[in-house]
Amino acid sequence: MKLLAALRSSLRLSPRWAPYVFLSPFVLLFFVFGLFPLCFSLYLAFQSWEPTSGLDSMVFVGFDNYAFALRDDWFWKSLRNTGWLALASGVPQHLVAIPLAYFIHSSFKRLRNGVVGAYFMPYITSTVAIAILFSSLFSTDYGLINVALQVLREVPLLGSLLPANAVDWLGDPDNIKPAIAMIVFWRYVGFNVVLYLAALQTIPADIYEAATMDGAGRLQQFWFITLPSLKPMIFFGVTLSVIGGLQLFEEPFILTGGRGGSDQSGMTTAIYLYRMAFDFNDFGAASAMSWLLFIVVGVLTWVTNRAFRPRSNQA
Repeated sequence: MKLLAALRSSLRLSPRWAPYVFLSPFVLLFFVFGLFPLCFSLYLAFQSWEPTSGLDSMVFVGFDNYAFALRDDWFWKSLRNTGWLALASGVPQHLVAIPLAYFIHSSFKRLRNGVVGAYFMPYITSTVAIAILFSSLFSTDYGLINVALQVLREVPLLGSLLPANAVDWLGDPDNIKPAIAMIVFWRYVGFNVVLYLAALQTIPADIYEAATMDGAGRLQQFWFITLPSLKPMIFFGVTLSVIGGLQLFEEPFILTGGRGGSDQSGMTTAIYLYRMAFDFNDFGAASAMSWLLFIVVGVLTWVTNRAFRPRSNQA
């Protein structure tokens, strides 16, 4: 018994070291799967390396990879595609999510959780499943979207505004980006609804009651009370949309078969980085492009921060 007690005493963890021991799994995983790849990518950005030749084949080339990226027409085209998709899918998300969250907050009581869950469902659904589903919906011959357009063509007022023939969504370069933007919008609008609904629940009801007594209507309350109160959450949501939009990968990658589609119209910067590394075996150039993308994300995040900063603090 004394031997067992001594063994337990020797294995007892000192309170001084307990926090470090409990944090060590996260720290270890962060260093292995987070910090090391980041540092290795920065190192590769200054190297010319083909991975099939081994680590010994690395050759230091300085800023040649960055110079190549800045001269690469495909890289600039991928940035333009990414910016177009980020704007076309990100801006409507918030323009729809804010009034939708306000409507759900003011109109639903008992059914609120069910309605929010229905809007949030696309966000937690597998990206592969969503892409496969929309590949069928966007089919030129049998897709439900073209079937719906065919039905709407019979409506006198809408028929002249719609295309006369079936739309080739995934084959026509002019239609690939709108198709991808619709998918991204559909998937992430529910996430923004949840964000804004959580922020709406923090606004005191007394403010609305006082505004009602002063004769303010629903539209006035929304414009002068709700929107100013939502400004911090709008900044948070827009920042997430900027970062996520510039890193868009899964939806266009699956819809275009990993090639960017016809005329590379659906090739985002993230897809081009992937192709540069794994299709063209140029990990150095891919790493340099990834850091250039990081700079773009950082600059746009700073611009967003400046745009939402209170005017009194901008001086």
